Amino acid sequence: MIDALRRVETPEGITLELKPAGPLPRALAWGLDFAIRAALYLTLGILASLFGRLGMGIFLVGLFLIEWFYPVIFEVLNQGQTPGKWAVGLRVLGMDGLPVTWSQAMVRSLLMTVDFLPVGYAAGIAAMLMGRHAQRLGDLAAGTMVVHGELRSRPRASSPARPLEAAAGTFALPLPLTAAEQRAVVAFAERLPSLAPLRAQELAEVLEPLHGLRGDEAVACLAGFAEGLRGLR
Repeated sequence: MIDALRRVETPEGITLELKPAGPLPRALAWGLDFAIRAALYLTLGILASLFGRLGMGIFLVGLFLIEWFYPVIFEVLNQGQTPGKWAVGLRVLGMDGLPVTWSQAMVRSLLMTVDFLPVGYAAGIAAMLMGRHAQRLGDLAAGTMVVHGELRSRPRASSPARPLEAAAGTFALPLPLTAAEQRAVVAFAERLPSLAPLRAQELAEVLEPLHGLRGDEAVACLAGFAEGLRGLR
C-alpha cells in the first residue's frame, strides 16, 4: 500500500515531507515524455534521410541516445524533472530526499525495459502497487522515488523577494505554506550557519517556485522568510 507521506531528515537536520506519486500521474508524465521523444525521433529520421545509407547509422545512434539518455539528462540537470514530470508536477529524488545522482538516473533508465515486462509496464505497475512508496523496479534498484512537487503547481510570486530585502530582516511570504513547510523554512535558517555555501544553495533552490530565485539570492530570501515566520509565532 502506498504511504501518503515519507518523512526524511537531511544531514543538516532539515525534515522533508515527500508525497509519493502513484501510477496514474506517472503514466501521464510518461505519455507526455513519449510524445516529445516521438517528435525527436521524427525530426531525427527526416534529417538522417538526407545522408543516404549513412543516415540509417546516424538514425540508430540518435535513437539509442534519445531513448536512454533523455530521462537521465533531464532528471540530473533539471532537479529531477523531465518535461513530462514538470508538466504533471512530479520529480525524482533519492530515498534520502537528496537530488538524484548520475548513477541513480542511469540505473532507473536502464531498468525501464524490465519494468515493461511482460507487457504494458506490468512489472513496474505491480511493484508500485505492492510497495510502500510507489517505486517501480528501477526505483528500487536505484534507491529513488517519484514524488509530487506540490509547490511547483502554485503560481510564482509576481514580485519575488530581493536578497537585500530578505537579508535585512523579515519578508512576507508570497504564498501560504502548511505548518510543515513553515517548519522546514525556519529549520533551514537555523541550520544556515553550519551549512556549506553550495549545500545551502541546493536546499534553498528546492523552493524556487516560491521565491523565484537561485544561488545566494535564494538563500538570502529564505532567511528573510524565516525571520517573518518567527515574527508570527
